Amino acid sequence: MPPVTLDERISALVQPAADAVAGFIFYAVPVAGTEFPLIVGWLIIAALVCTWQFRFIQWWGFRHALAVVRGHYSHPGMAGEVTPFQALTAAVSGTVGLGNIAGVAVAVGIGGAGATFWMVVAGLLGMATKFVEVTLGVKYRAVHHTAGTVSGGPMRYLSKGLAERGHPRLGRALAAFFAVCCVGGALGGGNMFQANQSFQQVLTVTGGEASVLAGRGWLFGAGLAALVGLVIIGGIRSIARVTARVVPFMAGVYLIAGLVVLVLHVEQLPWALWQVVLGAWSPEGVAGGVVGAMIQGFKRAAFSNEAGVGSAAIAHSAVQTDQPASQGFAALLEPFIDTVVICTMTALVIVVTGHVDAGGVTALAGEVRGVGLTSQAFGSAVAWFPYVLALAVVLFAYSTMVTWSYYGLKAWTYLLGDNFATELAFKIIFLIFVVVGSSMQLGPVIDFSDAMIFAMALANVVGLYVLMPVVRQELARYWHAVCAGDIVAVKR
Repeated sequence: MPPVTLDERISALVQPAADAVAGFIFYAVPVAGTEFPLIVGWLIIAALVCTWQFRFIQWWGFRHALAVVRGHYSHPGMAGEVTPFQALTAAVSGTVGLGNIAGVAVAVGIGGAGATFWMVVAGLLGMATKFVEVTLGVKYRAVHHTAGTVSGGPMRYLSKGLAERGHPRLGRALAAFFAVCCVGGALGGGNMFQANQSFQQVLTVTGGEASVLAGRGWLFGAGLAALVGLVIIGGIRSIARVTARVVPFMAGVYLIAGLVVLVLHVEQLPWALWQVVLGAWSPEGVAGGVVGAMIQGFKRAAFSNEAGVGSAAIAHSAVQTDQPASQGFAALLEPFIDTVVICTMTALVIVVTGHVDAGGVTALAGEVRGVGLTSQAFGSAVAWFPYVLALAVVLFAYSTMVTWSYYGLKAWTYLLGDNFATELAFKIIFLIFVVVGSSMQLGPVIDFSDAMIFAMALANVVGLYVLMPVVRQELARYWHAVCAGDIVAVKR
């Protein structure tokens, strides 16, 4: 019997806890021959309600969102730590991660090509949810004038906002629950999952089981932890400066590589698009056909763009603005960039290269899943593209980890107090979990990641419903001022 490696020991210890948490959060009921997780329905309904309540703001507010991100409605003298563009890139870096590469591959592998269609639908609907939670995040943020820092997010608007609406105990309870789940989500989906899949991709391109890194995930994790530590020491300003440069570069590299694959398979593109439509609406296929594709599409989109989870409101709360609704508009762009653009590119590459069709994975995919499936699809078009993907994977993972360290830190200090000792303790724990994530198998990592992040939505969405009238007032006041010329765009 071969000796048990350190990686295998870590996985064996974590697996039972991950299974228990995932089983509770993803409690499912049978629907049309497949299992429907109730938490997915919770997010779908929230996105639909936000879309309806704000008159499809993702459509009519898109142009204004672009102007806000370009800095036309803010200036450095306003309270806050980062510009609207930096806030957006920081938040996007927290959503554009391995979920866009490995998660999408998992979704289309289970739900078939049709999951792509439902991912796009979920992304478009989630834009309205993101507007609501970010507007609340900025409105109820705490500005520490002496230190020059800002603390915001669902923890703040759940406790303050619900107290204003006459529910102080409920607000405090939901805020505490959210903060605990946010810490778990930061260590899981925002850390371990990213480290795990980036290590798997690097391992693949360096020889697989023959690689010097085989069985030494902890070694890769230690190096990655050192790089993460260099950035997170400086707080949101340091994180924002890094993500403002890394996010456009990594997204550009990935999208260009994807476009090259689509061009090389341009004759297969009509077939691929037909497989997406067929899989989205055909009752046949794996995992219950339409329902299975819908569940996987919505589940992966929610995990990727985090609309309804509330995490992005933490980053956006640090923006330099005196108009909460202004940054809410900017946040509309997150699900569009993350899901409608990047996730769709991943799915189309996998489908157009023949690795997935309307019924799920094909014989061409073999037993490969997750990030390996995406890598194989890219490699089938251009032999050296897996190396490009490896670079994208590491950059995606790195940017996600530095942003989620900030999310987790703000939740941690909300629970334990905002001081140097508590901040240092969390940063050390976060870096340790980078090593742990690199050393584990995919199963327990993805189960724990999904469960903790989706659990955040349980508290957050309740707050969105209760505080939606507040957002409507903010939007009405802001939009009237813009239309009346009281808030004037500054050309930059």
